[in-house]
Amino acid sequence: MTQSLHPTAQKGFSSAAELYQQSRPSYPQELVDWLKNQLHLNPTSQVIDLGAGTGKFLAYLQQVTPHITAIEPIAEMLAQLKISYPHIETLQACSNDLPVTANSIDAVVCAQSFHWFANFETLQQIHQVLKPEGHLALIWNQRDIQVDWVKALADVLQPLESNTPRYHSGQWQVVFEHQSLFQWVNVHTFTQHHIGTVENVVSKRLLSTSFIAAMPEQQQQHLKQQFEHIVLQYTGRHPQDEIIFPYVTYAYNFKKIDPK
Repeated sequence: MTQSLHPTAQKGFSSAAELYQQSRPSYPQELVDWLKNQLHLNPTSQVIDLGAGTGKFLAYLQQVTPHITAIEPIAEMLAQLKISYPHIETLQACSNDLPVTANSIDAVVCAQSFHWFANFETLQQIHQVLKPEGHLALIWNQRDIQVDWVKALADVLQPLESNTPRYHSGQWQVVFEHQSLFQWVNVHTFTQHHIGTVENVVSKRLLSTSFIAAMPEQQQQHLKQQFEHIVLQYTGRHPQDEIIFPYVTYAYNFKKIDPK
């Protein structure tokens, strides 16, 4: 997230940091092998988790290397991260001003975050801190809208997004179009299931979305009822019934281009 944080991110994630930690899905376990095989990470690798939020991706990085720095600009998110990962090195900083030694990092990983700071200043900073041939990894969990009730929920959310940065808008890709800092290597997709009650993995998960978390409480509760009605209509499941929320995880691999 940049020095001038998007107001929706600042307001929504500040007020909903605990809800974010509790209700967001984890990531596919296969990403651990992806980190090793595609980013060539090993137990000596130095890694930055940029836009680390509450630390949802740290469990996967820890299976590869202990040398991790979590960087997050929002204090409330960082506080939640420190509760779960008290021994992880953390920095409260913005993506366009990284207080990290140049050419010292093997990989910068952005899990569910890059769309918030997809600007050239950030790319320059990431390029600067990476070692020669270092990697930039961009990872997103996305709701699987091939499933009818998930698509119905997405149709409710779409008009509410306004100009909020989102992965599925594709706007984050624009920064890579005219630059000579990073070369796209590949993208892998994985499936992921978030299992729990309708209230926890559907309603509360959607309430943790930045632009909803920034809304007044009354409006949030109205949306919660709407989400639960949609799930009941399509699946017959009530708020305390168990449900499987399907996701598709996208993992993008970019490699640093070194100056000639």
